[in-house]
Amino acid sequence: MQGNFMYHNPTKLYFGEEAMGHLVGELKNYGATVMLSYGGGSIKRNGIYDAVMAALKEAGKTVVEDAGVMPNPTYEKVMEGCARVRDNKVDLILAVGGGSTIDYAKAVSASAYCEEDAWQKYWVGQGWPSCRTVPVGAVLTMVGTGSEMNGGSVITNRQVTEREGSERTVTGFKLGKVFGPELYPKFTILNPRFTMTVPQYQMVAGFFDIMSHLMEQYFAGKADCTTDYLIEGLMRSLVHSSRIAAKNPQDYEARANIMWTATWALNTLLKMGKGGDWEVHQIGHAIGLVTDATHGMTLACVSLPYYRHVMHDGLHQFRRFAVNVWGVRPEGKSDEQVATEGLACLEQWMREIGLVMHSGELGVTEDNLQQVADAVLILPVGYRTLTRDEVVQILKESM
Repeated sequence: MQGNFMYHNPTKLYFGEEAMGHLVGELKNYGATVMLSYGGGSIKRNGIYDAVMAALKEAGKTVVEDAGVMPNPTYEKVMEGCARVRDNKVDLILAVGGGSTIDYAKAVSASAYCEEDAWQKYWVGQGWPSCRTVPVGAVLTMVGTGSEMNGGSVITNRQVTEREGSERTVTGFKLGKVFGPELYPKFTILNPRFTMTVPQYQMVAGFFDIMSHLMEQYFAGKADCTTDYLIEGLMRSLVHSSRIAAKNPQDYEARANIMWTATWALNTLLKMGKGGDWEVHQIGHAIGLVTDATHGMTLACVSLPYYRHVMHDGLHQFRRFAVNVWGVRPEGKSDEQVATEGLACLEQWMREIGLVMHSGELGVTEDNLQQVADAVLILPVGYRTLTRDEVVQILKESM
């Protein structure tokens, strides 16, 4: 373990098939008006909307509906939500859906009473709220992002353009801001049954989002770190349960294990005592900006090309990954052979659960590749800081 840190996570979790029974009690802790934020209407078809509305009615709340939150929430939509909050004097934002809906709710919470340009202050400038924020609660229906127990908020803004000379043009950005504990959901309802309503494609994309969160934090640092042992255990659990769920999405034990793993993969615990990488996410965000592809699938397409590119810079950790996560036998093999075999095991698992393996299938082409590369935020983290040429090469290999 390295460095000095303080760990605090204020989100209250209710987990299990009876978790919804606690929603009324939580709602009573807040004011009279609740903004119900959700996506395209699937919660109305699967019955979750009715259950939430019944709880809101029992708690005596006035409900302001805020539908249409998209999978990659836009800043334009955030501004619409902010106006609803102000116009209706909302006391609580209740996000019902997956990570995008919860990310959106945090963005609205931080921005509704911000007197500055919220995009510039939070997502570009990485600043902190100095204004009133609105409490956020969540009912999770799709696992992956971990947004149910953290301050993360990834937002797409296609209304901005940046030009730096004649060789670089970026239209729009997809950026993440990790807010502090004041923007964490105050409570989250985690019923694994709710995740069984998600289509197979979205389900397995969420599985890889979880794995990517774990790998982004794992492939960094050189010291012996307790956190790495925790990550390895979560990875093994995810691989085991995802194989079961991919074949039988209705397996409650598998879906419950995955839901719990997703929450702990990104609730800030695993970043304690070490750094992280997050360049896979930056490349994935750029693909999502240009193609509007599902986030977990964008990560799947670029992970193997990226990790094969940086493997030699963090060879010790890639060897450990192969042995401790995938059970690769190291006897008689060089560290490079062991590490390479570990990434091959990762690829086999990815194909087994049905992930999209090539960015070309998501809409990346030779014509828009440079646009994607221009939208990648290069971070000075992990085992290697990429150049733009390396980003282009990784994108080409992903196609």
